[in-house]
Amino acid sequence: MVSDDAELRARVKALESLLVERGLIGTDTVDQIVEVYESEIGPLLGAQVVARAWVDEEFRERLLADATAACWELDIGGLQGEKLVAVENTDTVHHVVVCTLCSCYPWPVLGIPPNWYKSPEYRARMVAEPRRVLAEDFGLPLGEDVEIRVQDSSAEVRYFTLPQRPAGTEDWDEERLAGIVTRESMVGVAVL
Repeated sequence: MVSDDAELRARVKALESLLVERGLIGTDTVDQIVEVYESEIGPLLGAQVVARAWVDEEFRERLLADATAACWELDIGGLQGEKLVAVENTDTVHHVVVCTLCSCYPWPVLGIPPNWYKSPEYRARMVAEPRRVLAEDFGLPLGEDVEIRVQDSSAEVRYFTLPQRPAGTEDWDEERLAGIVTRESMVGVAVL
């Protein structure tokens, strides 16, 4: 995905400088917020949800029926997670998540959206040619026998993917399983 990281970094730095200069935040505030989203919120929490679904069939069923309620069972929810929907990848169906309007994203389970997710190129191309984007941009070629379903997140509904559990992990505990789940697998642009 094409993005101008230098321009984005400059804009973020300018905004942070203005907020600090005006006394609205301290110099360490932004770092603390980013740290919270990287370590306490986000992909780590989503990985816990996925791992629980892999080891607990009843939880998996509740997750697929009402992801918001199932996530709250694990104390995961809140802003940007008011209506969560989990979709399951299988041998024959592969789900991928996009927001065609802006960058709606399930922050409580996936953390801060990556730049590529917010890019106009990803948002437009994933809807028009998902198989090609997955193969060329993410190194995920899927056979023609696999149906690709593009889930369009919105301000009302935020999707995430329940990836397939990798073979050979049947004896793994929940914590070890959570350690292999990636944000990209929960968006559907990668498999484990």
